[in-house]
Parts: sequence; C-alpha cells; structure tokens
Amino acid sequence: MAPKGNMTSHFIALEFGMLDWTLKEDRNPKYPCIIAPPRNKLDHYQILKFPLTTESAMKKIEDNNTLVFIVDICADKKKIKDAVKKMYDIQAKKVNTLIRRRTWLTPDYDALDVANKIKIN
Repeated sequence: MAPKGNMTSHFIALEFGMLDWTLKEDRNPKYPCIIAPPRNKLDHYQILKFPLTTESAMKKIEDNNTLVFIVDICADKKKIKDAVKKMYDIQAKKVNTLIRRRTWLTPDYDALDVANKIKIN
C-alpha cells in the first residue's frame, strides 16, 4: 500500500539521502576557545584533607596498624594510595573507602610512628 499525501516526498528524501547544499569548511578561530591548558585539580594535597583523630581512629592506629583520613569525594583507591606515598613516604598495603578512608600500612611501617610524624597524637 502506497503512502498518501505528503508522505511520498518524505520517503523519497530518506531513500536517496538529503542533499547538502552548504559548503563545509574547517574552523578558523581568531583566538582559541580554551586559553590555558586544564590543570589537575586533585593533587595529593587536595586528595588527603586531614587525618581523623577520634578515639576509634586512635584504636585502629594502635591495634590494626591503620591510618584513617578524610579525603576528597572524587578520589579513588589508587589516588589515595599514591597520595599517602607522596605525602608521608609510606607504603600502603590496602585502602578501604567508606565515607572515611582507612589506609592499612605494610608491616615495614608502624602506624603509631607515622601518626606521631604527622602530629595526630
């Protein structure tokens, strides 16, 4: 069954493709849209905001060899691990991310010594 009315011209245009009557030219801006290159907004100072000093965090330092930090919400586990390594020169064994981020240290480092170094206690 053939389409009625204006539908025939519509179907023909779709079948053969629309003709493009305008000339496509490359952009030639007078000045660039982006003036400065984008900077990294999450450096290691922005990722680790501050260490947590509550009683439960102190208990984790003493018992579990674990440091607790408040970190940026956009930081993932790899970024947190690298930031801890850059800022405090310690190797993190594992990073647990909840609302508070916990960093387990390798057996080479003692969390109590690191806590004293960064003046948590």
